[in-house]
Amino acid sequence: MRRTDRFPISGPNSLWQIYKTVSFWKVFKNVIIIMIGRFVPFMAMKNWLYRTCLKMDIGPYSSLAFMVMVDIMFPERIKIGRNTIIGYNSTILAHEYLVKEYRIGDVIIGDEVMIGANSTILPGVTIGDGAVVAAGTVVHKDVPAGYFVGGNPMQVIYTKEQMENRQK
Repeated sequence: MRRTDRFPISGPNSLWQIYKTVSFWKVFKNVIIIMIGRFVPFMAMKNWLYRTCLKMDIGPYSSLAFMVMVDIMFPERIKIGRNTIIGYNSTILAHEYLVKEYRIGDVIIGDEVMIGANSTILPGVTIGDGAVVAAGTVVHKDVPAGYFVGGNPMQVIYTKEQMENRQK
């Protein structure tokens, strides 16, 4: 189960009431910073922008490829470890707005993780050190360290032990 805080709402759906949960000005600023960051070709500059302006925790030498979309409402709840690659056009969400509630959860991506292009990381998920996420995967639950996962729904392709045996 993902680790999210759940907030029930009454009345119209939770997305209709978005600015009761997060400041309009925070979202406005974040959207501008993220749109700039999605196109910046220099990793050090992109990481600096996200660390400084969005308060994201990004380890040294981590790379967010062209067009990676980070959460516009709660980017400070995303932690990316050292020397990790997030592939082209992937999305990292720390929130989800539903009809009768909204949920917020930390996303923790370990060291030396490889996330393939067009993947979606849902809130409340931890991806362990050295894990590999295949392109196009929807990560809806934790990924143990060293595992290779893929698909929608996400499934284990290789465990850490199987991955180590393949490399021998």
